[in-house]
Amino acid sequence: MTTDESVWLRPVEPGDLPRMYDLQLDPESNRTAVTIPRTREAFDSHWAKALDDLGVTARAILVGVTLVGYISCFPMDGQDHVGYWIDRAYWGMGIASRALVLLLLEVATRPLVATVATSNGASLRVLQKCGFVVERVGLAPATDRYPECEEAGLVLR
Repeated sequence: MTTDESVWLRPVEPGDLPRMYDLQLDPESNRTAVTIPRTREAFDSHWAKALDDLGVTARAILVGVTLVGYISCFPMDGQDHVGYWIDRAYWGMGIASRALVLLLLEVATRPLVATVATSNGASLRVLQKCGFVVERVGLAPATDRYPECEEAGLVLR
């Protein structure tokens, strides 16, 4: 278990990328999130653009000095989205909820949008605990990053 004070955010640094790449390869995490991990090339390209984009707020999630995930706010399709990824070894400890609270204190933009597979009950609970409301549920088509799944679109106003 963690305490709220032991979870903190800092800007993602280039040195964080190898650990972040490894985190997104975890098969169980991908099954739960209904995602397809990025190749090294796609991952590096994605993060190079994100770190150069002033419209992206990308934060490393730390417990003490250990990087346990990442969280970001980013523009997509004319809306500001949030997304996060937590090391499976740290699931169920309230880290995602605390990280999202911290990000929401930093990012004043509203509305914010999040999408999550409806089968990912833990992530739905994190978002709803932080004030996001489900505004739509529908079938999301498969892409190179996501298999087809039922998806909830949530909004924080």
